[in-house]
Amino acid sequence: MAITLTDTAAQRIRDFLDKRGKGIGLRLGVKPSGCSGMAYVMEFADELQDEDQVFEDKGVKLIIDPKSLLYLDGTELDYAKEGLNEGFKFNNPNEKDRCGCGESFTV
Repeated sequence: MAITLTDTAAQRIRDFLDKRGKGIGLRLGVKPSGCSGMAYVMEFADELQDEDQVFEDKGVKLIIDPKSLLYLDGTELDYAKEGLNEGFKFNNPNEKDRCGCGESFTV
């Protein structure tokens, strides 16, 4: 099981953590939401929980709870600029469909 980062995503996360001044990495997860069923969740992690799975890629720690890992295994996190929009993008091979608004996905 693994989660990976593109070079661009890793650099953005390092920049955000440096600017924030604290944090051990980025916590990734999923939650029930939207019309398709699941939504991605991202937040800075300041501490680890006993059940957390930790992946390190390009010098960045990615922290994931075991339930979310079932949905995120094999995912690559990217950071992209498209026109005036920019942000993180989950390239998840487990995703079967995504709602029209892009808020949620199904596996």
